[in-house]
Amino acid sequence: MAKESVKARERKRERLVSKYAAKRKALKEAGEYEALDKLPRNSSPVRLHNRCKLTGRPRGYIRKFGISRNMFRALASDGKIPGVTKSSW
Repeated sequence: MAKESVKARERKRERLVSKYAAKRKALKEAGEYEALDKLPRNSSPVRLHNRCKLTGRPRGYIRKFGISRNMFRALASDGKIPGVTKSSW
């Protein structure tokens, strides 16, 4: 389980990326790199890192579900993820 401060920092980055997305795109198309440098660093989408929405785990992230492999397995075993069944053959 990640610390709350780490999860909060990541949520803050996501908000900044969405806030400055249009402005960043316009500046890139215009080629105004000096103005682009003055935007907040955390508004760059490159600085985002995929984390589990439940635990904040940074590794083993399953993009389709937005959670880590550990939580996916636990929730799938309990039948809490619609359409996911344990395979058997």
